Amino acid sequence: MAARDRIIVGLDIGTTKICCIITEQKENGDLEVIGFGISESRGLRRGLVVNMEHTVEAIQSAVEDAEKMAGIRVDEVYTGIAGGHIQGISTSAVIAVKGEEITPADKKRVVDQATDFAKPVGVETIHVLPQEFCVDDIGGITDPVGMAGSKLEAHVHIVTGSVSAVSNITKCSQKAGLGLQDIVLQQIASAASILTKDEIQLGVILMDIGGGTTDIAVFNEGAIRHTAVLALGGDHITNDIAVGLRTPIAEAERLKIKYGHAIASRVSPDEQIEVPSIGGDTVNRIPRRVLAEIIESRVEELFKLAYTEIRNTGLAEMMSAGLVLTGGASALEGVADLAEGIMHMPVRIGYPRGIKGLVELVNSPAYATSVGLCIYASTRPNHNLSAKKGTSFYGRILDRMIRWFKEVF
Repeated sequence: MAARDRIIVGLDIGTTKICCIITEQKENGDLEVIGFGISESRGLRRGLVVNMEHTVEAIQSAVEDAEKMAGIRVDEVYTGIAGGHIQGISTSAVIAVKGEEITPADKKRVVDQATDFAKPVGVETIHVLPQEFCVDDIGGITDPVGMAGSKLEAHVHIVTGSVSAVSNITKCSQKAGLGLQDIVLQQIASAASILTKDEIQLGVILMDIGGGTTDIAVFNEGAIRHTAVLALGGDHITNDIAVGLRTPIAEAERLKIKYGHAIASRVSPDEQIEVPSIGGDTVNRIPRRVLAEIIESRVEELFKLAYTEIRNTGLAEMMSAGLVLTGGASALEGVADLAEGIMHMPVRIGYPRGIKGLVELVNSPAYATSVGLCIYASTRPNHNLSAKKGTSFYGRILDRMIRWFKEVF
């Protein structure tokens, strides 16, 4: 039986699926997958809970399947958060150093000052991510403590989200009998499982194409530089297919997965596919290329929006490692080639890495977030000492911020 303090559980509460992965951290640091469960998500829209009862049922189903496989009971999980309510803001601050050298208190003070800005009502800080420090105008410093200088500057990236959105995710987990050890931005979780240290250092864009939204994160020189959420995802492709081919949503999803292609010109005009009609009375035969044309139009729109977003940051020319795609829709045939032509940079599909055990069960871009949650948690000091089940939502937020300051300072 695995020791409880070495069990880490990632719960990806997504728009189209809810996935639970149970891992065990070995003495040598290896992370092994010992349980896996997945269920259809029917209670979320664009990352937001719209039906609590359905969401709770889906969470319970996924967790129970993972528990049966692992042979253990799950009490606490790490979960990701995404959606249009997520905002990323980069800020900076400068302070005068009073002593002969920079102390941890100085470091905390300058970060506090950088994060001290008026947030709209109903908005909560989810992550405070230091990018770099500058001492007397010398930049690129990751930890200034102990250095001599008279002026200390901090550049940080702050991720905020709707208090109600985070609270609803928390309540759904509690109703499902689970405590939340932490809430992690989906891009950060996915990055933990698919990006390499070299990519993060050289400059890379991560695009996680989910069901309701596409989450973007830009990394350079070892730190996150920009985050954004696009209101387009795999569900929009499915809906376009359903409308264009006059077929039920479930059939549209099946056709997308089985016959979909992101570049219509690569599909033979002679190849035919069967498309059930709405109501199921008839089955129509259409060229597969028609399906590909519908998909290409929406995917092209997505990458053009992403390209505009990246260009506006001024970081596009610094992305030496290119673009990494992940999420369920990234598995569409031809999507990487289409992205390469629009984004004007090398593109690869990101598969989860850095784990052992039942790897074959989670070897898909669709599970990058849930695997990444476990990897992210395994690198946090004292991850098993997090808030326990039953702790209030606001108590958990405070506890997380206290832990973050202990880790950074």
